[in-house]
Amino acid sequence: MPRERYQESLEELRADVLAMGETVTGRLDESLEAVERHDESLARAVIDGDEEVNETYLRLEDRCVDLFALQQPVAGDLRFVTASFKVITDLERVGDLAVNLAQYVRGATRTVAPDAEIDEIARLARSLLDRSLSAYETGNADACRAVADDDDEIDALCERASQTVTRDLIGGSAGDAWDVERLLDDVSRVLLTIRDLERVADHAVNIAARTLFMIENDPELIY
Repeated sequence: MPRERYQESLEELRADVLAMGETVTGRLDESLEAVERHDESLARAVIDGDEEVNETYLRLEDRCVDLFALQQPVAGDLRFVTASFKVITDLERVGDLAVNLAQYVRGATRTVAPDAEIDEIARLARSLLDRSLSAYETGNADACRAVADDDDEIDALCERASQTVTRDLIGGSAGDAWDVERLLDDVSRVLLTIRDLERVADHAVNIAARTLFMIENDPELIY
């Protein structure tokens, strides 16, 4: 492959990774809207759309493997292809988390935790994902470090929200067995929602870490 075409292939990979990011964040937005509105129809659309994300992931995975095997990239190009391979893996997992969130909508009878807490966690996790993808697109090392720093706020919010749900469980445990069972189901869904939103933020940090390694050959954020 001529050098010019090789560079075009790298830029095409970057563009396709970012396009996958747009698709995944769109799925996440839809799942969060489904949770907020308790919209089972929208939740089903998110679940049904997961195949598209999986197919995109496999196609880009093949592209990265081809670049490794056929072009044998070195130095900065090698880090770029490696980081891109890792980024699409994190994006595919965020897509899976969006499906999880959509699945929790089905059968839910009420929201146990205050909506404001869940909304704030979702907003911050979504913001970290956007910022990490922007850092990947622009090669901004400072933005990568800022994403990692801001993850601590989400971790603290998730811990507080989980404690709130537990208090709701204890305070609402009176009643007949059927009511208690239903409450337990709803509490479980909310705790899983909090957990999965925290994982979305973790994957955003992973993307930032891969990007920082790509830019500076610096593994400081990788863990």
